[in-house]
Amino acid sequence: MSYRGRFAPSPTGPLHFGSLVSALASWLDARAHRGTWLVRIEDIDGPRTVPGAAQDILDTLERFGMVADEPPVWQSQRMALYQQAFERLRASGLIYPCGCTRKEIADSLVRAHARHTTLAYPGTCRGGLNGKPARAWRLRVPDGEDAIVTFDDGWQGTQTQNLATEVGDFVLRRADDQWAYQLAVVVDDADQGITHIVRGADLLDSTARQIYLQRCLEVPSPSYLHVPVVTNADGDKLSKQTGALALNTTQPLVALNDAATHLGLRMSDAAATSLDAFYAEAITAWSARVKR
Repeated sequence: MSYRGRFAPSPTGPLHFGSLVSALASWLDARAHRGTWLVRIEDIDGPRTVPGAAQDILDTLERFGMVADEPPVWQSQRMALYQQAFERLRASGLIYPCGCTRKEIADSLVRAHARHTTLAYPGTCRGGLNGKPARAWRLRVPDGEDAIVTFDDGWQGTQTQNLATEVGDFVLRRADDQWAYQLAVVVDDADQGITHIVRGADLLDSTARQIYLQRCLEVPSPSYLHVPVVTNADGDKLSKQTGALALNTTQPLVALNDAATHLGLRMSDAAATSLDAFYAEAITAWSARVKR
């Protein structure tokens, strides 16, 4: 298949430097492979969506010289696809309703930790709700060796996660009736034919779950590459929650060169003269830095 990559921001506010790093990495990887680069607005979490933020993100990307090769899509307009996948999993007996509250789950994990056992969801509702009302819906993960997911990451190297002991049965539909990120992203990537995913390392822990869900839905698994996240002075991931400032759109080359530096790309002074000069040099530097 020809290369198809994507940048998938959440419209919870304007783009900041951390999200620029992810956008730039995904854009460079697509261009280095002479592929297609898409933008998907992940507004699946309605309560966190800020009105106008999606268009602001698209406008900012354009000012920084990154325009999607196909029209952007919005998750909020794709609910029927998530429902279809959900029904398919339910018909296969792979999901079940869960009546546990967050407090009940937290209490059970504390008790498990005291016994030096797993901190994963303990499967309380696997055998039934026991009179509790259904809240969320969970995907049943396998036990034993079948629970181990291993994949090669283009930046982080070989990764292995035991879903049974490290995660447990995970949520696909939340208690507030919102679709969970894990389901939406897998359905969207499959529907859009995404072959390569380049994103921040803060999502590395989610990848094994997504690969397992891809197997359950019988869709291909993309190639993954997780770049280092940007942190603030306290060592926390730079985000809107940790006070990240909106990008200065009047000086895109300054922020782009800083983002390239964060990605370990060696850029000359000439890269700061124009967007065309920057991207021509950055694509070459990315190709030398990332070989896959």
